[in-house]
Amino acid sequence: MSKILLIDDDPAFSLMLKAFLQRNEYEVETAFTANDGLRLTKSYSPDLILTDFRLPDKTGLELLMQIKAVAPDMPVILMTTYADIQTAVRAIKLGALEYLTKPINPDETLLLVRSALKKQEEEQPEVQASANAEYVHGQSKEAAQIEEFIQLVAPTNLSVIIEGESGTGKEYVARTIHENSKRSNRPFAAIDCGALSKELAGSELFGYVKGAFTGAVTDKKGQFEAADGGTLFLDEIGNLPYEVQVKLLRALQERKIRKIGSTTDQDVDVRVIAATNEDLAQAINNGMFREDLYHRLNEFKINIPPLRDRNGDVLLFARHFLQQANRELEKDIAGFDPAAEEIMLNYKWPGNLRELKNVVKRGVLLTKGSIITPQVLPPEVVNYKPKPEFAAASISAVAGHPETDLKSINERNERELIVTTLEKVRYNKSKAARLLNIDRKTLYNKLKQYNIED
Repeated sequence: MSKILLIDDDPAFSLMLKAFLQRNEYEVETAFTANDGLRLTKSYSPDLILTDFRLPDKTGLELLMQIKAVAPDMPVILMTTYADIQTAVRAIKLGALEYLTKPINPDETLLLVRSALKKQEEEQPEVQASANAEYVHGQSKEAAQIEEFIQLVAPTNLSVIIEGESGTGKEYVARTIHENSKRSNRPFAAIDCGALSKELAGSELFGYVKGAFTGAVTDKKGQFEAADGGTLFLDEIGNLPYEVQVKLLRALQERKIRKIGSTTDQDVDVRVIAATNEDLAQAINNGMFREDLYHRLNEFKINIPPLRDRNGDVLLFARHFLQQANRELEKDIAGFDPAAEEIMLNYKWPGNLRELKNVVKRGVLLTKGSIITPQVLPPEVVNYKPKPEFAAASISAVAGHPETDLKSINERNERELIVTTLEKVRYNKSKAARLLNIDRKTLYNKLKQYNIED
C-alpha cells in the first residue's frame, strides 16, 4: 500500500481528503504545518506528498525546496486556492510534479495521484535518461557543437555558465555535464535562483543550525552541503539577490560555507554550473550583478541557441517528445502528418524545447487516431504568421519623413530593439527595461509611442 503525506492547515479539508484517499486504498498521514510535514518526510518516508501552498509557518514553495533537499526524488503535488500561473511555474521549476487549484476535483486528484506514483515506480529513470540524450542525438551543427563542448568540459572541474533563452534545455546540458564528469556518482543538486528571496537564499544555499531563528527547530542542510562532492546547478543566476552574490563568491573562492547561526566554517567540494537567460554583461553594467562573481563562474561558457535557429532539430525533438508522451499517457501515436510537420517547422517556438514538448504532449492527448494532425495543435501554432520585416518606408510613410531622415531611422532602430528585447524575455517588462537600461515608465511610454502590443 502506497503511503501519502498530506500537509494542510485546514483540519476539515484534511479529514475529507484523507478519508477519500484511504477509501481508494492509500495509507495517509497528515501534518498541519510545514515543519511537521518536513519531519514526517524524514520519519514516515512517504511515496508522495500533497501540500497546501499557504501554511502557517512557511509557503509551499519554501517547503518544497526543503523537501527536495532531503528527498530529491520525492514527488510533490502543490495545492492552493490561488490560481496563480506564476506560482505554478515556480513550483514546477523547483521540482513540483503538478499543481492543483482548490476546490479540488476528487476524480482528477485521484488520477494525478495514481499517475505520480506509477511514474515514481516505473517511468522516471527511463524518461530522465532519454531526456538527457537530446543533445547527444541532435543533427544540427549547433547541437554538434554543444555536444563537443560538453565532452571537453565535463571531465574538468571548471565552473560553467550556460546561456540560452528560457526553455532551451539549460538544465539538461548541466545534468549531461555532471553525468559525464568524474563526479557522476555524487549528487547533482539544482536550485532556481529566481525563486529565492534575499531572506530565503542564505538558508537554501548554505543551510542553518537549530535555533538560528524562530522556526529553526532542526539543523537544515543547504544545497552546497547536499551537493558536496558533486555538482550544484544554479538556474537563472542573474536573479540572485545582490547581497547573496557576495556570500556565493566567498563559497566559490574559499570552498567553505557557514550555516546561518553557526560560528564555524565547513569545507565543501562542489562544482558549480550556472545558467542564465539574461545578458550578464549588461547586468554588470547596470550594477545588478557582481563582475568578480561573473569571472569566477565564467571559466567556460556554453551558449545554447534557440530552437528556431537549430535547423533540422525541430522534428527530431518532436518525435522524441512523442515517444515520451506515448509512455506517460499510455498511448500509441505513430507520428505527425505532413501538414502538422510543416506547421511545426514554420513556427518560431518562443518557448523553445519546453514549448515544443508541451505542444506534442497536448497533441498526443487529444489525438483519437494514430497520427497527429493540425486540428489538435494549439491555435497560436497553427495560425502563426511570421512578422514582416519592419521596413524603413513604413515608418517614413506614417511619420511623413523620407528614408534618409535621421530621426526616422533612429525611431525604427529603437522600435526593433524594444521588440527584440521583449521577445527575448518573453514580454517580462521589468527584465526588458533592465536590459534596455531604462525605467519601466519609459518603457511603457515607448510601447505606446510605437504601438507595440503587450
